[in-house]
Parts: sequence; C-alpha cells; structure tokens
Amino acid sequence: ILDEIFAVTDEDAFGCARRLAREEGIVAGVSSGAAVHAALGIAARPESEGAVVVAIIPDTGERYITTALFEHG
Repeated sequence: ILDEIFAVTDEDAFGCARRLAREEGIVAGVSSGAAVHAALGIAARPESEGAVVVAIIPDTGERYITTALFEHG
C-alpha cells in the first residue's frame, strides 16, 4: 500500500549519499541517498515526533566511487 510519494531532487539525493559516507561511513548510491533524504524529511514533520522512520538503502555506492558523486569528498 502506497501512502505517499516524496519527491527528491538529484542534488538532494547526491548530497544525502555523500552525507551517509562522510558522517556514517555508509558508502551508498544515489537511490539510497534519495531514500534517506525522504526519510529524514518525513521524520522532521511534527506528526512524526516519537515515531520510528525506516529507510531501506537499496544500493551500494562502490560503483560510484570514481564518479562525480564522490569527487568532492
């Protein structure tokens, strides 16, 4: 059952994937960055206070290591 579609820009997906690598040591791809960005957005809503929000990280970032995703650290 689909509850909502949460639109994520490429910039936000890339930024969150970089943040996962930098802050959490999780090397993940762009779709993972999008999933986590959406989860963070949902978790920030007042109605989500006290709730558990889960994001499934669907891809590894290994194939992106030599691409623009990780060229700026």
